[in-house]
Amino acid sequence: MALAAAGGGDHAVNAVGEGLAMVEAQRQVAAKPADPKPTRPDPDLPSAEEIAADPSLLPPASAGSNGTHVPHKSSLGRGEIFAHRRGGDPGSTAILLTGVALAPPSAPEVVQGAINAANTIVGRPYVWGGGHASFYDNSYDCSGAVSFALFGGGLIPRPLTSGELMHWGAPGRGKWITVYANPGHTFVEIAGLRFDTVGAEQGSGPRWHLATVSTDGFVARHPPGL
Repeated sequence: MALAAAGGGDHAVNAVGEGLAMVEAQRQVAAKPADPKPTRPDPDLPSAEEIAADPSLLPPASAGSNGTHVPHKSSLGRGEIFAHRRGGDPGSTAILLTGVALAPPSAPEVVQGAINAANTIVGRPYVWGGGHASFYDNSYDCSGAVSFALFGGGLIPRPLTSGELMHWGAPGRGKWITVYANPGHTFVEIAGLRFDTVGAEQGSGPRWHLATVSTDGFVARHPPGL
């Protein structure tokens, strides 16, 4: 803090303030009690690590989940089930499995953290303003959901509005994470999957989607280096 003050400038002071806010947010996360009854994984199903190593182990998705119609007995090829990053790099492509996104093994820790955080709020209902008074909420709006994912990767210290996300990070698309924002809506693409609060057949709320949408009228931003 002394160095920042000596250096002068609003940028240094803001950086210190954001850093302190991030420390406090991380302290709140560490203090949050764990779920009383964690769900035990099905021992008959392959683990996320096994699926990442051998995609042929991927079981069929259920019909009508996450905005994607995949019948129970599907003849779809692997290329139609897997998410595809724009540009087609399979090394940075996540897998959508029964509503949960599985990060590719090569994904940086920041990306894995963002995906894991987003997974924890999948299925929550949409409520305007949800996720803004606190990162932890019973419902989320579009920018609240995107903020929660970014916070999971350690990228922001507090929830941001759609307008703030229009100026967050660096301009343009990123390799791993791209936020699309305008004054009325925002969503994020992480490792080729779209995390959005609209477009789901089961209703509005935070969910992963295989399908891309038009980005006309949106500003694209990304974390520097990602």
